[in-house]
Amino acid sequence: MSPTIGVVGGGQLARMLLPPAARLGLRLVFLARPGDAVAAVWPDVIEGDPDAQGLRRLAEQVDVLTVEHELVDLATMRALQDEGTAVRPSADTLDIATDKVRQREVLGAAGVPVAPWTLAHELAGITAFAGDHGWPLVLKRPRGGYDGRGVWVVEGPDAAEAVLAEVDGDPLLVEPRIALTAELAVLVARRPGGERAVYDPVETVQVDAMCREVLQPPRVAASTVAEARRIGGLVAEVIGSVGMLSVELFVAGDRVLLNELAARPHNAGHVTIEGAVTSQFENHLRAVADLPLGDPSPRGAAAMVNVVGGEVDPADRLADTLGAAPGAAVHLYGKAYRRGRKLGHVTATDDDLERARTLAVHAADVLTRPAAAIAQPTGQEATS
Repeated sequence: MSPTIGVVGGGQLARMLLPPAARLGLRLVFLARPGDAVAAVWPDVIEGDPDAQGLRRLAEQVDVLTVEHELVDLATMRALQDEGTAVRPSADTLDIATDKVRQREVLGAAGVPVAPWTLAHELAGITAFAGDHGWPLVLKRPRGGYDGRGVWVVEGPDAAEAVLAEVDGDPLLVEPRIALTAELAVLVARRPGGERAVYDPVETVQVDAMCREVLQPPRVAASTVAEARRIGGLVAEVIGSVGMLSVELFVAGDRVLLNELAARPHNAGHVTIEGAVTSQFENHLRAVADLPLGDPSPRGAAAMVNVVGGEVDPADRLADTLGAAPGAAVHLYGKAYRRGRKLGHVTATDDDLERARTLAVHAADVLTRPAAAIAQPTGQEATS
């Protein structure tokens, strides 16, 4: 009998677990806040925060716990695990995946290539690192940052001192700013016994520190793809991940370096819903339930574009988008409209990556801009 799965979190990632769960007959129970994306479409929701009280209430009703975000009470997750609750990924895995310093300590020691780094509490440590590696530097909060939050590029000591004042004495991860050729992500699904499925690397394109596009296949050399796959599989084994793991990587010339991890389904894997034989969401559930994993092979070229709140509410532009780009798959998350907020994504598939990308970008533009501002995609009919 398949286990009942408790999911900590109720955002869009939780919502995208629902179609494969329904198809596989898996029961999901969510710990979510009122107004979260999953609450409007799913009955089994426990209202609460991912603190000790909420986590224990969820654990009482399920066989296994998993997460759709990392902002959880790790001490309680570890206690539940010690008391016999199946926690997948484990508290130890989450501890590494939520701490950029721990990632570099543990994975660097295991042979995963990382950029030079140090941990600094004061300006002297930062300037000493700059003496060895030069300015500018990148300063990062070890925990809690996402979509560019908690990350600063500093050109000199004055800017570094301002960041230190902003974080009020908290330690900062310090790295050189790397001239990037590309950014990649490798998704790995892994069962408790070690069976794993490694997805082909995808290219992620960042705009204003937020992922804007995901491209399959990536526009990098075959040797870079092979190295990225190797690193992804190695990371999953070293940290003992269970469920989905996203390994985000920097490409700098012929070097592939660790950026950060997410031990859960990830934005970079949304392209797998239409673009792979088995989506990241289905394989996350299979892995957490300890079921045989599905085929991660790509179905062909695919492009995903995030829908970020712009001049208009995408919900008001849905009909126009479906008419203008019927070949694109539109995913709206049911979130309240706000400029700059991630509200959905669009995926397009094709034999040719650039055609897929053109269609996905056009569909995202129609969703986020007034009708008068939309231009026909160059060199392609909107209905293709």
